[in-house]
Amino acid sequence: MKESASSKTAQYMALFRAMETTRSKTKRLFTDKYAHLFLPPGLKVAARLSHLRAFRKVAENIIHKKIPGAYTSGIARTRLIDELLEEAVRKGARQVMILGAGFDTRGLRLPFLHGMPVIEIDHPNTARYKLSRLSGLHIPRHIRYYQIDFNKQSLDQLGAQHHFDFSVPTAFVWEGVTNYLTAEAIDNTFGFLQRFAPGSHVIFTYVHQEVLDNPAAFTGGEKLLKEVAGLEEKWTFGFVPSSLPGFLQRYGFSLLKDLGADEYRSLYLGGREKEEGYEFYRVAFARRLSD
Repeated sequence: MKESASSKTAQYMALFRAMETTRSKTKRLFTDKYAHLFLPPGLKVAARLSHLRAFRKVAENIIHKKIPGAYTSGIARTRLIDELLEEAVRKGARQVMILGAGFDTRGLRLPFLHGMPVIEIDHPNTARYKLSRLSGLHIPRHIRYYQIDFNKQSLDQLGAQHHFDFSVPTAFVWEGVTNYLTAEAIDNTFGFLQRFAPGSHVIFTYVHQEVLDNPAAFTGGEKLLKEVAGLEEKWTFGFVPSSLPGFLQRYGFSLLKDLGADEYRSLYLGGREKEEGYEFYRVAFARRLSD
């Protein structure tokens, strides 16, 4: 995977969050005042101008033509994961771990995480870039940034190096990652999560296996897969939703929720924006069972 391609993918999501933040307080799904920091100059201007209704409409149309459904899926998914994370904290999570954090800013922007340990884990290139963009800001002491090159080190090794506390119920966020991995990497990660205390929760995204097997079955599927392959970010892994509960049980987790893009768009967007595309993208929420 090219470093530039990885940054570009993360920048798309940062752009979507920055555009949503320009809406009025009564209409936006969330506030991310940091998202614009990760954008190149052109996209930063586009995000700033999105408070103008006419400009926003043009920008949304351009995004839809390029990646059908990605914008509305992205902003609704952000709100959904925010709420699932808050639910995990209400149910007893005492620390948060964000795997493949990218330009995630939840540790900074969500009030219910203030004072709670938030551990971000990402590739050194992405982590260094992110911290460079946040330089000059006050980074709260409860947020810790750890770097890992998965070609040289495992999560278990990272945990041993930094003395992770596996006895603490933990809420994991694993967003926008699984579709780029191998089955072995998925298994290894869930094996790592299994080491944490019962009552831990994991929130993760995945793509429906069918979009990999038959992309023409989904609006914009063929175009999207060709584009990500061209960025050297080929999608390599998906789940069949009906098989997910059994998979999670192997690692001591019980599936609580599993929503596709149409479902979470309906939850949060209602009639605000109707858009087809990205129906194959899903968010799962699971709880670690007692041993």
